[in-house]
Amino acid sequence: MKLTLKIWRQKNAQDKGKMVDYKIDGIEPDMSFLEMLDVFNEQQINAGEEPVAFDHDCREGICGMCSLFINGEAHGPDRGVTTCQLHMRMFKDGDTITIEPFRAAAFPVVKDLVVDRSSFDRIQHAGGFISVNTSGNTIDANTIPVNKKDADAAFDAATCIGCGACVATCKNSSAMLFVAAKVSQFALLPQGQVEAVDRVLNMVSQMDDEGFGNCTNTGACEIECPKGISLENIARMNREYMSASLKG
Repeated sequence: MKLTLKIWRQKNAQDKGKMVDYKIDGIEPDMSFLEMLDVFNEQQINAGEEPVAFDHDCREGICGMCSLFINGEAHGPDRGVTTCQLHMRMFKDGDTITIEPFRAAAFPVVKDLVVDRSSFDRIQHAGGFISVNTSGNTIDANTIPVNKKDADAAFDAATCIGCGACVATCKNSSAMLFVAAKVSQFALLPQGQVEAVDRVLNMVSQMDDEGFGNCTNTGACEIECPKGISLENIARMNREYMSASLKG
């Protein structure tokens, strides 16, 4: 496959940045998108040019680091996959592919396609934890009855990998789906009740402090989420927040 790549190049956080066009050849349909970028970077290095910086780690759709905005879509044109799981067979020979970093004020660009998503970490630190002792003298899980429907919903929320696709695809750069998933993960389980009130208040407050936008229920976040996190979690978080506000 021969392709034209339009890649966002930015030397550092202070640089203005710009789109740069490149030509690449010899791309196989069964390559992953990141493997294609590896080939491109090898081409750049052999030509004595600066390779493009992009985040990656597990390449198994688990860590969420590979987040890229491809042809105007978070993680590209496929559904239910991260960028590292996207394959070049989704494109055609001769295609032009536009590759950008996730765009959000709370996700400042570090270099090229790499963004700083530590704002997500700070939200998590604000309340995404439990104080129940889960090591040492642990309680047998079978002695804590949990309704299967609640357990399944909590597990579904826990599949969020914090990639930021919800933020990148939202016209308001809202982090509501991410925060809602982290709140729901614990709100549905007995182990999460101890911090329930403080958790939702603190995490929502931190989300606002980080500069994320508000949710206007367009649903783009759920569509682009590689793990299919449901909008029902946002509704649950809103209920938790209202209840916590009244108790507080």
